[in-house]
Amino acid sequence: MVRKKEAIRVAYGKALAELGIHNKDIVVLDADVSSSTQSFYFNEKHPERFYNFGIAEANMVSASAGLATMGKIPFVNTFSFLLCERALDQITSNIAYNNLNVKLAANYGGMSAAPEGASHHSLTDLAIIRSVPNIALVVISDAVQMRKALPVIVEHDGSIYFRLCRAETPIVHEDSFVFEFGKGVTLRDGDDITLIVTGILVSRVLDAAVKLEGEGISARVVEIHTIKPLDEELIQKCARETGAIVTCEEAFTTGGLGAAVCRAIEQNPVPVDRIGVDDCYTQSGDYEELLDYYGMSIDEIANKARNLYKRK
Repeated sequence: MVRKKEAIRVAYGKALAELGIHNKDIVVLDADVSSSTQSFYFNEKHPERFYNFGIAEANMVSASAGLATMGKIPFVNTFSFLLCERALDQITSNIAYNNLNVKLAANYGGMSAAPEGASHHSLTDLAIIRSVPNIALVVISDAVQMRKALPVIVEHDGSIYFRLCRAETPIVHEDSFVFEFGKGVTLRDGDDITLIVTGILVSRVLDAAVKLEGEGISARVVEIHTIKPLDEELIQKCARETGAIVTCEEAFTTGGLGAAVCRAIEQNPVPVDRIGVDDCYTQSGDYEELLDYYGMSIDEIANKARNLYKRK
């Protein structure tokens, strides 16, 4: 299915600047990449509340903790891999340990920094942040969801790490979409198997479900935008009703969405297969081609679901 595309990061930058008009407690920090993270929109409208720390991600995160203790709502902006790896010590020690209200905008998530290769791809972040106490984990799937989620992220009392994609991605949500923190979304009903997906793979999973329908397999599609806290009730319901689950994430298959889903159903397990990147360093290349190469094509998603359905 052909869908309109829009960049999540652009939707974020513009929406944050608009929210800053009404909420004077919002402050924005960036690590000299505001043209990439699109936080420059906020700087244009509210320069007195915008701070560029240069290429000093750890210092930026530490400063955000200080701002949070003064009642501000800091939005920390840089690339996902820099936040979850280079500044992890400061995230855990300064923000999480003290349970502060800091918003971590993790741009260029997954392999969306495609030509830069393994050093700039961010595939460990879901597992890393999921393991840190006092930080919620959200993965945005399209620009509409970004605009709907941002006011909720601002109002949430606590730290949130939310992952954004660099590329223009398909729009899968209507303007009527309502973002509920911690609640999954059933995008398509089905009885034979459940495809549980997070992030920009939603469009591919929906297309795979259509492909399976043509083969007589009724696939339910559930989007989990909030991996932590996880909507365990919905996942357990899907397990009971369809008897098999395939998880799809643009991340390493260990520690992220797939692991969270398996834990949610461990008392009443059903067959589960995980789609994502295996234990390897990724290559440079075109973004869509990389997704296909590492097993996240529409055909491969349908194939995994088809094979798991046969094993039920």
